[in-house]
Amino acid sequence: MSKIKQKNIINYDSKSDVFYVGIKNGEEQECVEVAPGINVELDQSNQVIGIEILHASKIFKPVYKKFECEKSLQHVYAVPDSQSKVLANR
Repeated sequence: MSKIKQKNIINYDSKSDVFYVGIKNGEEQECVEVAPGINVELDQSNQVIGIEILHASKIFKPVYKKFECEKSLQHVYAVPDSQSKVLANR
């Protein structure tokens, strides 16, 4: 069990491909796998203090593809010329 003083709210480690969401500060007492590759960290009161997603790029790939597709369609079909320069610079 590790003692954590300050957690990042959201963190992605590209080397290990792990996405982490810190819910609140606390000492992890237990880690429960709620689905394959998705772990929930619990404190001594069984309160959720964090969620860890392993192989995050694989899990989020469909969401990212959909987002990129919608962004492209918005740019092609729905964005007036005055706003297209703004989107192109993002």
